[in-house]
Amino acid sequence: MFKSISIGNAASKASLFMKSALIASLTIALLGVGAVRAAEAPPPKSLYDRLGGVYPISVVVESFIDLLLVNDVLNANPAIKTARERVPAAGLKFHVTTLVCQATGGPCKYTGRAMDASHIHLNIGDKEWQAMLADFQRVLNNYAVPAKEQQELIAIVESTKKDIVIAK
Repeated sequence: MFKSISIGNAASKASLFMKSALIASLTIALLGVGAVRAAEAPPPKSLYDRLGGVYPISVVVESFIDLLLVNDVLNANPAIKTARERVPAAGLKFHVTTLVCQATGGPCKYTGRAMDASHIHLNIGDKEWQAMLADFQRVLNNYAVPAKEQQELIAIVESTKKDIVIAK
């Protein structure tokens, strides 16, 4: 009887040791995974996400287009004035919103014409370009868009200048 108790205790101790070792190994493994995940930086948010998504973008675009429609410098250009009579403001706002959404990393897909094709006939010079940029900056400031995001948005707009502005 003494031997069977001794063997039983040894088996019980070995089983307990194995369970403890298994729990310790799993704990260490889980802590290691947690440490690796904590060390990995989350991916940076897209400009689209930092702007709040398509709804805030559409509000800013709407205000921007509304300013452009009454801009005296732009309205002095007969080609722009004629185009405004042909193209409804709502359509322009839609296309600009989807373009900004896509260009900032959002899910929208711009389906309008290329910048050069849609602006070539408008005879836009540097004077009109600067007037547009001033309105854009004013709208961004009015909506308290942070400086970093403003810089990124202006860089996106500036990247289209070569396709829009013609030398006069």
